[in-house]
Amino acid sequence: MSTATMARSDTDIQRDVLAELAWDARVRASEVGVSVTGGIVTLTGWVDSYAKKWAAERIAHRVRGNRAVANDIEVRLPGTAERTDTDIATAASRALEWDAFVPVDRIQVTAGNGWLTLRGEVERGYQKRAAERALRRLTGVRGVTNLITVTPAGDLSEEDLKRDIRVALARRIDVDADLIEIDVAGATVVLSGEVRSWLAREEAERVAWAAPGVGEVELRLRLTT
Repeated sequence: MSTATMARSDTDIQRDVLAELAWDARVRASEVGVSVTGGIVTLTGWVDSYAKKWAAERIAHRVRGNRAVANDIEVRLPGTAERTDTDIATAASRALEWDAFVPVDRIQVTAGNGWLTLRGEVERGYQKRAAERALRRLTGVRGVTNLITVTPAGDLSEEDLKRDIRVALARRIDVDADLIEIDVAGATVVLSGEVRSWLAREEAERVAWAAPGVGEVELRLRLTT
């Protein structure tokens, strides 16, 4: 019987998430509480930066058997990390300018109570992601809301988009494209099926985001061996 068909218990998933948090040096396991119900992982507790909150979420996602992750971790900035919204907005603007993958002339950033909001329009999903990624590690940031829309330069049908993603997946050495199903609805791509490793899952996600006109990628991929 394959791993994909063997349901993991909530206790097993919780144990592995806690172990993974302890293994990853970016987050202290003592800062994060983990509960699992029906395969849904909920993270609680508090950390001193938004970067740590994001890292904890990514760590939980890579544990086999989880269906979804709810990130309820609170960001409590220490006094030394407090910044005015003006300082945060200035730092955010500079971070976007320094990222070669971000079309900074098409993006606006607003800071309010330490929370950054991105707006604008780009042609590729990876540009939307790059803009958010550039801001996560800034000191003083409590969170990021990404409202950037993705509008491709040319017309591309859903069938063409599905075909192009499948061809791109087939070129990847770490991804078994035959195990992945691709559905496209407007600007949203849904990847379902199976992958053989966490790295393959991440690679499949990157491929989908790189396609023109993709505004959202939903992963329903199960890990198998």
